[in-house]
Amino acid sequence: MTAVGYVPEPLKRIKMQPRVRDFLASAYQGGYLSHAYLFTGTPGSGKHEAAEALAQCVICPNDADGSCDECIRVAHHTHPDVRFLEPESVHGYLVGQIRTLIEDVSMTPVRAKSKVYVIGSAERLWGPSANALLKTIEEPPPNVMFILLARSADSVLPTIVSRCQQVPFRVVSPTQALRQVAVSAGCDDEEALIALSICRTPERAVDFLASSARREIRRAVVRTVLELPSDDEWDVLKSARQIVEAVSEPFEAARKSKSTVSEEEAEYLTPRALKILEEANRRELTARERRAMEEAIACAESLLRDVLALVERTGESVVNADSADTIRMLAEKTTTEGVLKALGACKQAVSDLARNVTPQLALEVMLLTIKEAL
Repeated sequence: MTAVGYVPEPLKRIKMQPRVRDFLASAYQGGYLSHAYLFTGTPGSGKHEAAEALAQCVICPNDADGSCDECIRVAHHTHPDVRFLEPESVHGYLVGQIRTLIEDVSMTPVRAKSKVYVIGSAERLWGPSANALLKTIEEPPPNVMFILLARSADSVLPTIVSRCQQVPFRVVSPTQALRQVAVSAGCDDEEALIALSICRTPERAVDFLASSARREIRRAVVRTVLELPSDDEWDVLKSARQIVEAVSEPFEAARKSKSTVSEEEAEYLTPRALKILEEANRRELTARERRAMEEAIACAESLLRDVLALVERTGESVVNADSADTIRMLAEKTTTEGVLKALGACKQAVSDLARNVTPQLALEVMLLTIKEAL
């Protein structure tokens, strides 16, 4: 595929997937964007970032400038006409969750001329929830777009695949990803490698490096994990509380607000539409906070993978080079079984968050288990 002449600003960020970028840019420029896409690729391939960029193109009133208030709202996941969904159950999407989505689809956009629904983990759409969504994806109202994200088309129900235009994302090599992050963030390879180990994708790694708050949370998590062997239980509980407070702080103001809908939006909504929008906004806020907590847990996982590599003598370089000496000391005092148990505690904490266990409890249990394991 030859490069197109014009690429909207949001799509220019899809640097690691030039074929996808040019394909979507051509469709946008030609005015033949599909009403339903299925983005497929491995974790780290940039599907989520591409979905966000395409949503900005659809929503933006300024020919996809990528910098107006509408585009910024999409990037922050606060635009009322762009919904980012993930399964609310460890078993997949709930029927009630999909019915709420379908009801929202039928409503007029609040701010933009179109609406976009980004459905993550589409392979977890099955049974009644999938059946409830099928007809809506096949025959959506005008100016509604669905973007489904999955590892592969084979993992998604064929009836859903047949209603979407497939866009495959190629695997990005670690070397390419590292170079892209270092150049885009203006950092050295050491910082880029740490960010990639936590965030998985180049785009998210660049965002991570641009946030002093997120980098400080990472330092707090690293410090806490490395000090676990010498801490008593009270120290562990205190550290857990401090980490949770740091992660939750950006969301506190929105959570305490009486309404998650602006006065401008509320003015044009019926009471029922207003209630549905507020409930959707609250769910989205909870999902964003959960993702932030998952990132903090990923910081611990990255550190423990370094410990495991040293214990197993794999010869791999330590990713968290800024803590290399302490990591080596920790590796000398533990075993493979202990590190694997600690890594299992991290995975369990993510699972607990998905089941709506409070972040405080999930992190406390995780840290206490890691302490015992190491």
